[in-house]
Amino acid sequence: MDRIIEKKRWTPKKIIWMSLGAVFIIIVFYSIFFGDRSSKLNVRIERITIEEVKKDFFRDYISITGTVFPIRTVYLDALEGGRVEEILIEEGTIVQKGDVILRLSNTNLHLSIMNREADLAEQMNNLRNTRLMMEQNKLDLKQQILELNYRVEQKRKEYENKESLYEKRFISKENYEDTKDEYEYFLNRKELIIETQRQDSLFREIQVSQLEGSVRRMEENFKLVRQKLDNLSVKAPVTGELAYVNAEIGESKSQGERLGQINVMDSFKIQAEIDEYYISRVNKNLLGEFEFAGQTYKLEVKKVYTVVRNGRFSVDMVFINEVPEQIRTGQTFRVKLELGTPKEAVLIPRGGFYQTTGGQWIFVVDESGDFAIKRDIRLGSMNPKYYEVLEGLEPGEKVVISSYDNFGRADKLVLKQ
Repeated sequence: MDRIIEKKRWTPKKIIWMSLGAVFIIIVFYSIFFGDRSSKLNVRIERITIEEVKKDFFRDYISITGTVFPIRTVYLDALEGGRVEEILIEEGTIVQKGDVILRLSNTNLHLSIMNREADLAEQMNNLRNTRLMMEQNKLDLKQQILELNYRVEQKRKEYENKESLYEKRFISKENYEDTKDEYEYFLNRKELIIETQRQDSLFREIQVSQLEGSVRRMEENFKLVRQKLDNLSVKAPVTGELAYVNAEIGESKSQGERLGQINVMDSFKIQAEIDEYYISRVNKNLLGEFEFAGQTYKLEVKKVYTVVRNGRFSVDMVFINEVPEQIRTGQTFRVKLELGTPKEAVLIPRGGFYQTTGGQWIFVVDESGDFAIKRDIRLGSMNPKYYEVLEGLEPGEKVVISSYDNFGRADKLVLKQ
């Protein structure tokens, strides 16, 4: 008799498949709720730059290009206009103070001098004539006073004589009074002439003083005009190198026009242009340095030109101690300009990552070296070699500093050999 065989519900095969399914479901749930959901990017190590974070002294400086200039430049301008007649010294020559560089001619200036000479001669002649007239008037008045004194003395004697006769009744009263009146008339006339002489003397003295002042002013003006004539000979105001001459024979030059330039070669300065970003941090007395012929030379900021042109401003730097012997005008050097004193800080080398992140985050390499994770950081000052790290990194950690342009929005870099 046949018997019914009961089918088993939990066969080994079924148990295996159900176990695999359960494991798969668990894995899926784990991945959803607990797994790493960050975006990843595979990157070959040889295509990126990895550097170590370190702790060292941070030098806050900028690297700028400086050009050598003479310590002082003196410009030659035409003090008087004229025609260029002669150029005595060529460009590039060392000139001494007072050397005549070129000569101008000015016909109108010569005519003006001749006219002023004539005016001065005429005024001096007037002064001379006035003095002669004063002397002549003095002599005339002295003669008049001398005659009046004689007449007064005669009238006095006659008056005293007739006064005595009148008292004795030998002459009439009318005769006596006539003599008295004549005597008093000559006395008054004498006083009038003396007063006239005094007034005339004062007037003549004032007149002479005015004429003398006029002559003196004309002489001073004449000296100035003569000096203008001397200015037609353009002379070197200082000793130095004649950098250039802006004149040609026969050329007409206006008053105030630039004729040339003299470079004072006693020393040199270095002038550099700096990005306007640093204008608030660059001041006088900041120190800098550059290397030339295997030696380091120290500089100091002497002047800051605060006018910004095309996003840049200029500074003048002078040598502190030694000046290179072989230095020449127009040479350029890379100058390290210190913006502050060195300080201990956490540092990372400069790299292309900054253009993408703005210094707000960076990829930090895991200790295993297999991947790098995005991490927020905060940077401080920078110099041409390093960034100062304020937060987010520790010395000894390694970071990716090359450009992030090809990383997209990846949060994790998987590093491949």
